[in-house]
Amino acid sequence: MEFFKIRRVIPFMRYALIFNVISLITFILAVVFLATKGLNFSVEFTGGTLMEVNYKQSADAQKIRETLEGAGLKVEVQNFGSSHDVLIRMPLAKDQSSADLSQKVVGLLKGQDASAELRRVEFVGPQVGEELAEYGALALLVTAVGIVLYLWMRFEWRFGLSAIIANLHDVIIILGCFALFQWEFSLPVLAAVLAVLGYSVNESVVVFDRVRENFRKMRKASVPEVIDSAITGVISRTIITHLSTQMMVTTMLVFGGAALHYFALALTIGICFGIYSSVLVASPLVMWLGVDRSQFVKPLKRDRRDEHEGAVV
Repeated sequence: MEFFKIRRVIPFMRYALIFNVISLITFILAVVFLATKGLNFSVEFTGGTLMEVNYKQSADAQKIRETLEGAGLKVEVQNFGSSHDVLIRMPLAKDQSSADLSQKVVGLLKGQDASAELRRVEFVGPQVGEELAEYGALALLVTAVGIVLYLWMRFEWRFGLSAIIANLHDVIIILGCFALFQWEFSLPVLAAVLAVLGYSVNESVVVFDRVRENFRKMRKASVPEVIDSAITGVISRTIITHLSTQMMVTTMLVFGGAALHYFALALTIGICFGIYSSVLVASPLVMWLGVDRSQFVKPLKRDRRDEHEGAVV
C-alpha cells in the first residue's frame, strides 16, 4: 500500500559521507556521556526495597507518588494486579534499614488514606542488580549476533555487518540520551532497547531486499543508483509504518503515566534514529564494503556446443 509514490529517485548516497560524519559525532558523544555520567539505574539494578500496598478503594498511583516524593523519597509507583494494589520500589538511603524505610512509607500512606494496608516487603540486594545488568548485556549481545547471522544467510555478510553497526548505533544513542539527562534506566527501558534492535533491523531488511531486487533489474545502473532507487521505492512504506508505530508510542508517552514514560521515551528515540540509520548509515556502509551486482546475479554460461559451432563456422 502506498499513500504517495515518488517518481524521481532521490540521490541519498550523494550525501552519505556527510550523514555518516554526523552519525559518528553523535555516536562518540553518546559514548562520552555513558563513560562520564553513566546510567541512572533503577532499583531493579541497584538494589532497594520493594513494597506491595493494598487499598479498599482504587489506588491513585500518581497521588501516592507525589506524597512520597514530597517527603523526600525517591520512588517508583505502579498498579500491581488490580486497581486496589500498588507496587512501590525505593532505593535504600545510606545508614537506613529496609524496615525503617517501610515503616516510614506506611505511615505516610496511612496519613493519606487510612485503608492503606502493607501486604509484603522485600529487599532486593545489589547482587541481583548486577546479575540483571549482566543478563541484559548478554541479551543485547545474543540479539546482535543473531541479527548478523540472519542477514548473512539471507543476503550476504556485508549486509549483516552493516545492519548490526547501524542498529548498535541506535542502541548507543538511546543509552547516551539516558546518561546525558540521567533518566532512570529500568527493566522496561531495557525491553524497549531490545525492541528497537528488532524494529530497526526490520527496516534494514526491507531496504536490503529492494537493493537485491534492483541489482537484478537495473543491469546498467551503478551501485549508488541501485541503492538510491531502493530507498526511494520504500519511502512510502517507511512513513506509513513508522508513523503508525509512533502514534501508539506517543499515546503511551502521554497517557501511560510514570510506569510507561521512559519505556515509551526509549522507543521514540529508537524509532526516529531507526529510520535514519537504516537509510543513511546501513545503506552507505553496504556500498563502502564493496557490495556488487555479481554477488546476486550470476553470469550466464554459454553452451559448449554453441561455442564449438561458432568456431567451426
